[in-house]
Amino acid sequence: MIDPSEASRAAWTARYPDLAEKTVFISGGATGIGASLVGAFAKQGARVAFVDLNVEAGEALVERLAAEGARAPWFRTCDVTDTSALRAVIDSAQALEGRLDVLVNNAGNDQRHNPETVDEAFWEWCVSINLRHQYFAAQQAFSWMKPQGGGAIINFASVAPRLGIPELSVYNAMKSGVVGMTRSLSKAFAAHGVRVNAITPGAILTPKQLEKWITPEDEARLTGEQHLHRRLVGDDIAPTALFLASAASNAITSQAITVDAGLTA
Repeated sequence: MIDPSEASRAAWTARYPDLAEKTVFISGGATGIGASLVGAFAKQGARVAFVDLNVEAGEALVERLAAEGARAPWFRTCDVTDTSALRAVIDSAQALEGRLDVLVNNAGNDQRHNPETVDEAFWEWCVSINLRHQYFAAQQAFSWMKPQGGGAIINFASVAPRLGIPELSVYNAMKSGVVGMTRSLSKAFAAHGVRVNAITPGAILTPKQLEKWITPEDEARLTGEQHLHRRLVGDDIAPTALFLASAASNAITSQAITVDAGLTA
């Protein structure tokens, strides 16, 4: 079996010179996929601003990346479901260098739930953490990208809707919505040089997933169903985000790119 860390490190060797000195805003960047995204952009020389509610993990990530010689990211605490706070922190990130080049809407929560007992409060929470904040973050980022004449917005969807996982019925509705939102915003923003794409991760086995949801038996089943029979980790997603943010993908917009080792193929 391929060592996922070795495979991911090889992918990270790709360099995108145009990302150096770009200002990149990432939501939910302290742990899991988000931490991989922050690290990948920082090691490209980008000015990374990220937010999370996990202060301890966010501060530790900044210290670790600085110790590794990467450009130290800018970290702030923010609840992305608070739209006013989210708009304000995006504006603060833009003010770091006087521009905002890349938005990565990574924050989300795949809390399992029983569709027979879902209530309106849970539904509204799921909307706010998995869909609504992506829309308003994109709106705010575009307000800065429009006068610049360009930028890249990367939303996060999921393969879960294609799998029809019963315990993720509300989450699946939101992540399906991300794909539709991506396609509409890509058309709305295209005249101003702003590209909008989505990444659709597969079964990314972050520490949180392994702790809360995925048993060893689940992992064996998932990796067995994938064409590539290995564990997928956050570092497997970061290279796709780098590509979509860079000029190397300057003719790509309105796409939802799946990274799932063939799970849904």
